[in-house]
This record gives sequence, structure tokens and C-alpha cells, in this order.
Amino acid sequence: MAKRNDKELRELLRLPSGERIELGAYDARATPGSPDTKAAARADTARMGARLAGLQERLWAAGTAGDRRRVLLVLQGMDTSGKGGTVKHVIGQFNPSGCRIKAFKAPTEEERAHDFLWRVRRALPEAGEIGIFDRSHYEDVLIARVRRLARPAEIGSRYGLINDFERELAEDGVTVVKCFLHISYEEQRRRLLRRLDRPDKRWKFDPSDIEERALWPAYQEAYELALEHCATANAPWYLVPADRKWYRNWAISRLLLEHLTALDPQYPKTDFDVAEYRERLLAGPVLDREEPARLP
Repeated sequence: MAKRNDKELRELLRLPSGERIELGAYDARATPGSPDTKAAARADTARMGARLAGLQERLWAAGTAGDRRRVLLVLQGMDTSGKGGTVKHVIGQFNPSGCRIKAFKAPTEEERAHDFLWRVRRALPEAGEIGIFDRSHYEDVLIARVRRLARPAEIGSRYGLINDFERELAEDGVTVVKCFLHISYEEQRRRLLRRLDRPDKRWKFDPSDIEERALWPAYQEAYELALEHCATANAPWYLVPADRKWYRNWAISRLLLEHLTALDPQYPKTDFDVAEYRERLLAGPVLDREEPARLP
């Protein structure tokens, strides 16, 4: 039987609030709380899929009856950390009708004409939905800082604006699950080389990836500041070691399962007499099947 830590994973992976974060102190190959082996973790991930799908259906059904609650999964991490893989392997278990996936790219001209949260608000999940952000509003304190796309004072003010925004979301019934996919410098090299060496992966490679990789220390510092400033009670950060893909998928599945279980959405109660309509269906006449009309 696979062994697992008794603590909930959201306790094990939650970053402390109000404390300095040093990413170098966290092992990107660690597997906190997981089953003993890769095979056991994969089997557990598959089992969780059915439970996640059932909880998602209940959340979606409750939303049709006025329950305002919804979930927002925020995925952040360096290139190749597995944001797209998480969407494919974890979110792929959900009914797409109840999901809203948004991959944030460089802002458009229209988006730049508004404040940095404008495009984020437009992509939020509706009642009963699970929203997934592949990158997010945090890009405006990450790449904006590293690439100096805004003044330092403006970037500094954005941390507070983000905290206010996420508090508003929590007060409006949004469960925010923020996951930082923590990948090591060497693992990123291996994954980029794999993209170059395999023709079926080469489409994922962008020459600018090498330029961005050269800025690794600056990005690590930017992430540390974002994680320090924006780890709150309303929207804590979870650091997910991401060098092992199987652990990443297991951990995010587990985090979602724990949050959805805590929400405990329920199917809405009917406002009609079930027995009456069942009886009417059973009492109705049985029509004889007729052969379909034949063309002359």
C-alpha cells in the first residue's frame, strides 16, 4: 500500500506568509507527501481523476442553481516547468463545459490601454466553473520587472493591487489555488535539449527561450519577491517541485481534490415532485413502432 504523509498536501506545499523566500532552499526534485513510487503516484493520480470529475460536475450543477462559488487555478513557472502539461494531464480529466482555460500572452494593444488587471478580470471563471490561468496577472511583476517594462515604483505598487484583487475574488466566492511550478536550472536545460533533439517536440522551441534562460537569476529573484509579497491567507502560494512530471501531476491533482472536497458542492434540489413525473412517464401509452416509409 502506498504511504503518504498524514498532513494535507496544501499544508505541506503552502509557502509561509510574510517571510523571505529563497527558491534555492527548495529541492525541485522533492516529492513531499506523495506515494512511495512513481507507479503508485500515477495510479493514485488516475484514481483521483474520477473523484475530481464528480466534484467538478457537482460544482457546475450547483452553479446553475445560484451557487456563486468557483475555483481559479493559477499556474506560474519558468519555461518548460509544465504549465501546459498540467493543463493536458490534470485539467484534461474535467468536463470542458465547466472549465475556462486562459493562456496569457504578451498584452495586446487594447489590453495595454487598460490597467494590468483588466484582461484578467475578463477571463475569470463564472459561477460553477473551474478557471485555469496558464501564466497570469503575475507576469506584470515578473517579466515586467526582469525586462524593465514598467518603473520600479509602479511594479512595487502592483503587489498590493494583486493582493486586493485576490481578496475581492475570495469574498466573491472564488477559491484561488496558486501553484508555482519549481523547476531546476539543469532540468530546464534537459527539457529544452529534448525539444531540439526530437522533431515532434521542436515546434515547442522558441529561439528566445535561450535569451530568457540567460536571465535565470533575475527571474528567480522576481519570483521570490512575488511569492513573498503575495502569499496571503485569502490566496496562498503552493510551491510544487516540478522536475518530476509525475509528481507535478499528482500534486496538482491532489491540491485541487483537497480544495474541491472542502467546498463540498451539492447537486441542487428539485422544485418538482419527482414521484409524480416518474409515474406519468410510466403510465404514458407505448407507441407501436412503425416501419419507416419507403421511397417509391
